Amino acid sequence: MFHEHLRKEMKKTDRSHLPMALVFVDLDYFKEINDTLGHDKGDLLLKEVATRLLSCVRSTDTVARLGGDEFTVILSELRNSGDVARTAHAILAKMSTPFQLGDEVAEISSSIGITLYPEDAADAEKLLKNADQAMYAAKQQGRNRFHYFAPSMQEASRARISLVDELRQAVADEQLRVLYQPIVDLASGAIVKAEALVRWEHPVRGLLNPAEFLAVAESSGMIAGIDDWVFQQAARQALRLQAMTSPAFQVCVNKSASQFRDDGSNYRQWLDCLHELQLNPKSIVIEVTDKLLLDAANNNLRLEHEHMEICLDDFGAGCALTFLKRFEVDYIKINPADGLLICEAIIVMAHKLGIKVIAEGIENQQQLSALTAAGCDFGQGFVLSEPVLGEELEKQLQKQVEPVNK
Repeated sequence: MFHEHLRKEMKKTDRSHLPMALVFVDLDYFKEINDTLGHDKGDLLLKEVATRLLSCVRSTDTVARLGGDEFTVILSELRNSGDVARTAHAILAKMSTPFQLGDEVAEISSSIGITLYPEDAADAEKLLKNADQAMYAAKQQGRNRFHYFAPSMQEASRARISLVDELRQAVADEQLRVLYQPIVDLASGAIVKAEALVRWEHPVRGLLNPAEFLAVAESSGMIAGIDDWVFQQAARQALRLQAMTSPAFQVCVNKSASQFRDDGSNYRQWLDCLHELQLNPKSIVIEVTDKLLLDAANNNLRLEHEHMEICLDDFGAGCALTFLKRFEVDYIKINPADGLLICEAIIVMAHKLGIKVIAEGIENQQQLSALTAAGCDFGQGFVLSEPVLGEELEKQLQKQVEPVNK
């Protein structure tokens, strides 16, 4: 019915020469509502969303649900170009107002893509693609906003699709690499941990940092497989490093908090991997960001202390304080770029709570000296060592062990 309405409105526009807008509305965090409150509450939310959408448009406009949490709005025969933006603002405001779902309250937002007919496309299929691309741009810019379609998005979309294909081939061709950045005990100067960092050895563009491909990996659904592969590589490397140094040596692995769901399947798979290697689960420290914990706050995310430990990365970037006890955090990471006075205050607070502190991004001797004097437990950064291959890290540790053996 929506497609019939869309074609009719396009014909009406052809006759009246008054433009039409297609608005694509995608709900942010709807999956979290379904996961935590249940599908019954999710259904109530969708019905309330439909009612609110109808209240934002004229009686001559069309509101439809394409499926899942995706809605479309057809704004027909626009006499004023400002009407589109006003409608989008109204939808954003309505969607960000808390929803009362029986005895539960849910909070979401929306990401909106807008395309115009006939300005942006000549057929219905192209219009839908345009609106979807514009919505994706709104999500990429932080959600809870709207974005108009621009021709450059088509090129960006093609580039993204091409990168997805290349990344899929890269995984098959074993082009991914894991580097390890040493983490030093600031009191003794010894390397006692390392952070596993994934890189892509691109055959044309050279070594790519995660920022250049992980977002695509996440949006394409490949992130879970890459995460699992990195974990397996890190676990095997931890086994070798412990054999050289001490059973207490740990490897830190970055993990998206959203990957940990109530069923814990991925988490248990990792524990099984450690069991097969006969590696103590505490050999691995899982790094998550406070922003990701905030997104997952209603997902019963739980990593048990008797298994792998948790490090809260980028501490202070969001509402992290409330999560320290809830998620049984073992370490927090700070960055001297945020200010040494702030770092000193966080170190004191963390130690009062029995949490150890890792300073990352240490770039010069002054920062290193100040953090050591402040009692920071561990440090990593280019002033200590850049990320290196596992073989190079083993050589560094061998030099560290040799004087002890002598």
